[in-house]
This record gives sequence, C-alpha cells and structure tokens, in this order.
Amino acid sequence: MAQKRTLLASKPEYAWLAELGITADTPGVYNGKWAAGEGDEFTPISPFDGEPIASFRFATKAQYDETVKAAHEAYKEWRNVPMPARGDIVNEIGRELTANLDALSRLESLEVGKTYKEAMGEIIEYIHICEYATGRSRMPHGLLIPSERPQHQLEENWNPLGVTAVITAFNFPIAVYGWNAAIAMYTGNTMLWKPPPTSTLTSIAVQNICTKVLEKHGHNPAICSFVAGGAEIGKAISSDKRVPIVSFTGSTAIGCEVGVEVQRRFGRPILELGGNNAIIVAPDFNDIDGLVQSVVFAAFGTQGQRCTTLRRLFLPESIYDQVLQRVINGGKKLVNRIGDPMCQDTLYGPMHNQSGVDLYKRTVQRVKEAGGTIESGGNQIDRPGFFVDPCVVTGLSHDHELVQEEAFCPILYVMKYGSLDEAIEWNNEVEQGLSSSIFTNDTKTWAKFKGPGGADTGIINLNAPTNGAEIGGAFGGNKATGWGREAGSDSWKQYMRRSTSCLNNSGKVILAQGIQFDV
Repeated sequence: MAQKRTLLASKPEYAWLAELGITADTPGVYNGKWAAGEGDEFTPISPFDGEPIASFRFATKAQYDETVKAAHEAYKEWRNVPMPARGDIVNEIGRELTANLDALSRLESLEVGKTYKEAMGEIIEYIHICEYATGRSRMPHGLLIPSERPQHQLEENWNPLGVTAVITAFNFPIAVYGWNAAIAMYTGNTMLWKPPPTSTLTSIAVQNICTKVLEKHGHNPAICSFVAGGAEIGKAISSDKRVPIVSFTGSTAIGCEVGVEVQRRFGRPILELGGNNAIIVAPDFNDIDGLVQSVVFAAFGTQGQRCTTLRRLFLPESIYDQVLQRVINGGKKLVNRIGDPMCQDTLYGPMHNQSGVDLYKRTVQRVKEAGGTIESGGNQIDRPGFFVDPCVVTGLSHDHELVQEEAFCPILYVMKYGSLDEAIEWNNEVEQGLSSSIFTNDTKTWAKFKGPGGADTGIINLNAPTNGAEIGGAFGGNKATGWGREAGSDSWKQYMRRSTSCLNNSGKVILAQGIQFDV
C-alpha cells in the first residue's frame, strides 16, 4: 500500500532532496557514471510516518562485475597519485560534506529515523576523519631497521591493497563508510560501497559528493564506486578475489559468514559486529546527575539502535533504588520529546522499520514470560511511524538468555551486584566485546577495570557512556564483535600490505646469522 502513495521526493516541500541528487527515481549503480540498476525495485520509507521517499533498483550481478572492474582500473591510476595529493582530495570531500551538512542531516533523519542532531553528529564524524586522514597523508609510514649485516639496511614498506569494499548498516549510513573511505583512499585504495537497502538514499547523496570532488580534479570517478543491492551483492563481494579487503558492519551472525567467506579466499575482513555493552557503577561514585544522563543517552539514544548502545546496567545496593527510579524518569521524559526526527527539538525518534518494532515487542513479551519486571515502557506508541517506549527491565539474572542476547532496540536490563569483581565478571561473560564503562572516583578501580583482569572490550570508558566514540582512537571490539578496527590510531595498516625490504650496499653477499654458504 505504501508504495502506491506519492513519493516524498516528488512533493514541492521536499525539493531540497534534489540538491543531494535524490529524485523520485534515483539511479543505484555508479562505476564512473550513474546507471539505473537492472534488478528488483526498492522504495525506502520514512520511519516517521511510513511514507515512501524515492525508488531505485538493485544492481544485477553483471552490473556488480562491471563496477568492480571499473574500481580496479581506477586503482591503477589512484595508487600512483602522491599520498599528500590523495589526502587533499579526501580533505575536499570533507569540506563538501560540511557545505551540505544541513541537507544531509535532514535526509538521514527522513530515511533512517535518527534525530537531526544525532544525524548531524554522524556526518561530522566523516568530516573529522577526512581532516585526520589529510594529516596522516603527510606523515611517514614504515620503519628503518638496523641490520646485523655490515652495510645492510632493513626497511618497512607499505603499499595499498586495491579495491576496498565497504558493506554498511542502516544505523550509521555515513560515518562507517567515512571511517573506511577516508583512510583507504589516502592510503591509495579505491572504494566499492554497498549500503543496506533501507538507507541507500542517504548513501547515494554522499556518493554524489565524492564523485563531484573526484571529477573536479580530473581523477577517475570510479575511485569511489557504488552498488545498491541486497544479500546477493553482499555475497558476491565476500567471495570476490578481486576485492582484497572487505569491511562489514552488521550482526554477529551475518558477520561470521562474511568473515569466513573472505578469509576462505585469503582476503582481509574488517568486522564491526554486535555489542552487548554494560555500565558498572562503583559504590564510591556520587555524581548521580551525570550518571543518569549518561545512562539514558547510552541506553535510549538512537532508540537503542547502536552497536555501542547500553544494554546492561550494574548497580551497587547503596544507590540501586535511587538510580533505577531516575533512569525510569529519564526514559519517560524522552517520550515527551518524540516527534519528527528532522525537527531540531526532537530528542527521541522512531525505530528504523517495522522489523525493529517487532523485535522490541517480541523481546518485551519474552521478558514477561521469563518473570522479568517491566519497570517502564514496553509499548508501541499509538501514532504514525515506528515509535516505541524506552523500556527498563529488572528481575532477570545477569546470565539469563535475554540479558546475554543483543536486542537492537531500546531495552535496558538493570541488575544489582555484590562486589566489583563480580560485576566485572558479568561485564565480560557475554559473547560480544565492544564497549564497556565504569563510573568511579577511585583511580585504583579504574586501573583494575582497564587492566589485564578488567574489561575485555575494545572500548573502555571511565565516567562516560558506552557510546559516543571519537575518530582519533581505533573503533572496534573483541570476541564476537569481530576484532575489527576502523578510524584512528594505526587502523590505516589494515588497508595496506607490508613488506620488509633488505638493501645490500656491501658489494658482496653476507648472509644473516653468520651463515657460511660457499659454492
């Protein structure tokens, strides 16, 4: 029924979509030029009101093959462009993102359901990583290593891998691509982007910006290539030997399949998968206002649809009742700030689609059947769109199967612990290992939490929520989160191949370890 309504991109009040290259019928394949996909038609709808936005068609396998060929040909040119010049291109992409910040934020809110402020923050992440990549492009990579042999020199060389495929998830359609693209591009790789169907329009708008910058400077625009598609295209990428590196963001279950398939052909996977994140509050912590603000944002921001969302809250008995009640009140206050996510005053938006609502409702029902207590929330909100209440649950044990699962929706499990050692064990017992936080004023407690016997997550926070990572540090997790790392630190190494070179200036053959081998 929804697809028979007038597409929003055809309405005068949405004329601003055309500024981003989004029309009623938007092409879904880019390999140096835009083309309409020849596969199935797909029409994303707005989570706010269920209205269809614009239509496009998926790429076929043949169109995918042509796109990979184009990206590979572009790589032959791009790898020879000086690294600082590649960094300048990435920097200009960041400036174009800045120039389109408002429209991109509105489009992401319209298509994904993320609030305007959170969508803007995500785009700013891409802008920041562009700036970071530009700086890195003028910094030397590799080492000079002393040799044990006279007049010999060892050195470490880094070169690009080739075509980098990025398979992104609906909840961060811009930032995750940016983390990969900015670093992969300045290091000399070309891009192949496959977004999820339900956030393809936002991705197309970003792709248009990358294309504009590349064409302006006379580079092959297929350096950034794009295919809209579903699982079939994702499987093709995973098994394609022409694509040496695949960055996948999504569920642990699908990521496991992608990782196995990529490694089967000796490709390099970067996996950013699920997270079942926890906050531990130490008995000494007394800034309850700051704690509650952190918990409410971490648990219910983006409607619980972040891999870094807070799912488990461990409290000491001394403050359990007080904090629980204030978190409940905080969730209820969010309901008063529900509205159109494109409005800057909206603080709490809809779930992304009906599947998210169904997951929420199934999980709430399972909580009730398991004997858990719904302290607040647990309902779909009676209004157009995919809105649900922030939900707080008590009464389930730390090792209950529901607590051990990652439900990608705004449900928070609150539990009382006996000792900090016990709480740290609970933090680590889940399958995933993405993000965790401890709130304490004791430096010894913090040292323990981040040390060898502490949290086993890839991101560890002190007096800060589990979400809200910055691009300067490597983002990613351990265990079933996938061990991937993107954005800052030394993540650039994943997009390059390393060679240790030996230079012999002695004029004769001198073997290592003093070996004599006279022929």
